[in-house]
Amino acid sequence: MAKGKKKSSEPKGRKITLKMAKNAVKLTIDGKRHLDLSNMEIATFPKCILKLCDVDELDLSRNLLKKIPDSIDRFVNLRWLDLHSNHLEQLPEALGRLQGLHSLNLCNNLLTTYGIPHELGLLRGLRSLNLGMNRIETLPSSIAALKELRQLGLFNNLLTCVPTWLHSLPNLQSLNIKCNPIPPDNPPPLDPIQRVECLYLVREGCLCGECLQKCKEERGRVDSRLSGGPITGRTILARLITPNSVAQQDQAVHR
Repeated sequence: MAKGKKKSSEPKGRKITLKMAKNAVKLTIDGKRHLDLSNMEIATFPKCILKLCDVDELDLSRNLLKKIPDSIDRFVNLRWLDLHSNHLEQLPEALGRLQGLHSLNLCNNLLTTYGIPHELGLLRGLRSLNLGMNRIETLPSSIAALKELRQLGLFNNLLTCVPTWLHSLPNLQSLNIKCNPIPPDNPPPLDPIQRVECLYLVREGCLCGECLQKCKEERGRVDSRLSGGPITGRTILARLITPNSVAQQDQAVHR
């Protein structure tokens, strides 16, 4: 080694050529173009893939990436972007210009609240966002603008509270906030699925003894209120076993 030169501790990573990238493009079942460069020890965003910016899906997961360049906005057709398991500390503002994006996976990186730009809220069509296994202490307020969001992963972070505005996301179906240091006196909001009252019609034989007893007691209370009145469609419906979402959850636990 020449005098005065120090050996770099930074991983050089694997060099990706345009030919390699072209060979990594596959068609999905629904005919979309999927560029898979996952688990290839890539340490620097390969500029050559900008020549393939018409792909619909881009997988750069399980690499050594520390930065995503602003040129990511040239992938105007992207509907699916997977960056999980890299070394990302900050996201580019240009990410908010990927207006067709439906799914964004940022799990298992080094992101903090300050590393997530407000422009993330411009992804109005985003349906799935995974921010799990990062270093997020407070939830970015930009997420409140993602009205089409259906799945949100926030597990294994440093959250001490979850804002109530999560309840205002009209389409949220799945929320994972496990393994966060949320104190017992500040419990997380209920999963949106559990907050919706649903009606389940099941056979009595499918219920355990405890759940069956609860349903019969509820049915008895309904019958007592309706006794002496005319028989209607509502009366008949009330005589069915109709556990709500809480009873359905209890049944799953017993099984």
